[in-house]
Amino acid sequence: MELMISFKNNKYVVQDKNHQRQIYTIKKKGFNGGRYILLDPSNYQLYSFTQVTMDRKPIFTISHNDISIMQFNCKSLFLDPTISVVGKDIHGTVINYDIASKDHRNFELLKDGIKIGSLKTNMSVNQELQYDLEIEDKMFDDYVPLFAIAVDITFGEMNREMMAGH
Repeated sequence: MELMISFKNNKYVVQDKNHQRQIYTIKKKGFNGGRYILLDPSNYQLYSFTQVTMDRKPIFTISHNDISIMQFNCKSLFLDPTISVVGKDIHGTVINYDIASKDHRNFELLKDGIKIGSLKTNMSVNQELQYDLEIEDKMFDDYVPLFAIAVDITFGEMNREMMAGH
């Protein structure tokens, strides 16, 4: 599965790269703090994504029906930049992902240490970052596009500065 996640009109839009159709919308809720909701095409709320700490190494959670099911921890910003994701999905299955990079822009998606996809950072013509997400179909779940939001919040400013300078 190939998705493109881009920022448009104060929200993130998740599109199927092959069919050019919008699959999800990720909207920021409230004015302060980092809380986002993942909506399907009929505007049904699937997940809530919240930034718990505003530290240099932020922590995020994903909630489903107001129950926290996953936690994202930024392990490293510079040397082997990595965000780990641990918890349980809505079926109770243990989740263990790493979103790992060498350069802050191109990430491998690892599940239980095995590569299942990638997340690449690009800059659009209007100088906004966008993310190309590739993941094996059988490994995809609705919450996976939120990985791009964690990368954007954690590494986005650094990438904007580096990529705009090129």
